[in-house]
Amino acid sequence: MSELVLINVSGRDKPGLTSEITGIMGRYDVRILDIGQAVIHDYLTWGILAEIPDETQASPVIRELLFRLHALDLQVRFAPITEAEYQQWAEGRNRACYMVTLLSRDIKAEQIARVSAITARHGLNIDNITRLSARPSLSHSDNRIACVEFSVRGTPEDLEALRTDFLKIAGDMNVDIAFQEDSIFRRNRRLVVFDMDSTLIEAEVIDELALEAGVGEQVAAITERAMRGELDFSESFAERLALLKGLDESVLEGIAARLTFTEGAEYLIRTLRSLGYRTAILSGGFNYFAHHLQKKLGIDYVYANELEIVDGKVTGRVVGSIVDGARKAQLLLEIAEREKISREQVIAVGDGANDLPMLSQAGLGVAFRAKPLVKESARHAISTLGLDAILYLLGYRESEARLASPD
Repeated sequence: MSELVLINVSGRDKPGLTSEITGIMGRYDVRILDIGQAVIHDYLTWGILAEIPDETQASPVIRELLFRLHALDLQVRFAPITEAEYQQWAEGRNRACYMVTLLSRDIKAEQIARVSAITARHGLNIDNITRLSARPSLSHSDNRIACVEFSVRGTPEDLEALRTDFLKIAGDMNVDIAFQEDSIFRRNRRLVVFDMDSTLIEAEVIDELALEAGVGEQVAAITERAMRGELDFSESFAERLALLKGLDESVLEGIAARLTFTEGAEYLIRTLRSLGYRTAILSGGFNYFAHHLQKKLGIDYVYANELEIVDGKVTGRVVGSIVDGARKAQLLLEIAEREKISREQVIAVGDGANDLPMLSQAGLGVAFRAKPLVKESARHAISTLGLDAILYLLGYRESEARLASPD
């Protein structure tokens, strides 16, 4: 009759340790039921669940392992496991698995304590904790992204309540927390679609045009209400656009030249392209500026509004229909079909209420530095960091991203 034994080893890491331990087990025809290892600051924690085929061999293999690990100056613990305990544990592996991603400028113990308390309260058990970002410097603050990922398993009774709890502590601690199912699509996304204004770039271009036309305050107030979802986008867009009538075409070039990218935008898109992703701008702004960004970033698709210009002057109208929220969602699906991918393989990123339809259609919808209504309605939000934080939501380590797109 076989015997199940859990073996835990800890101590200073050494090359060849796994080979040596499993080599001893191999001489006794031991079956490996589970294995895991973590190394933090060259200190090893190593575990293996072994099935020893003949219980009479348990003592010899354990004795040999004990002597060898002691010689290597490693601590070891052996724990017998019953068949019932193993069966219960194995069945638990079939429960749904989720990823909780904690994003901050710096990871603090309180953040991990509160995140893990929420997972426990909702019946989720942490299987693994991994730092995806590079290790921070002790000598100075580099203001980069710090990211810890929790792999959790279980069946929460109320997913919306769980997300609400995460959203609350994210606001309390000024961090970002993403909660998503660990599905086959997570690292198999192929298309990323972006809103333009206040997402890829810092500005709202229509507000910049309004400043040049001398109606800045009027247009900015309407823009703010539209982005909060207080006004219908198409109606508010037409109202703002009408105020631009008579603006000289020459100002467009100057505005395009002074547009600045949001934090992490250039690095994110460069990395996505290196990893084989397709990218698109789906904007309620204007083609002139979207195509300007397309050339600078190498964006694959651009859909925005065509500003009507007659005799060198803005008419206050657009050519064709307005790209509103519904049109953005439709375009997302059309591009996905053209690329022969499912919508679950699409990432959508935006900040305004008119972005919610496309965020809901995407497999991963991210509200970026969004208004409260949008942030609460979207499944995922990034509010404290740059756009490049999205790479961590896909499960990439910083080392992988840097390798794909070196600075």
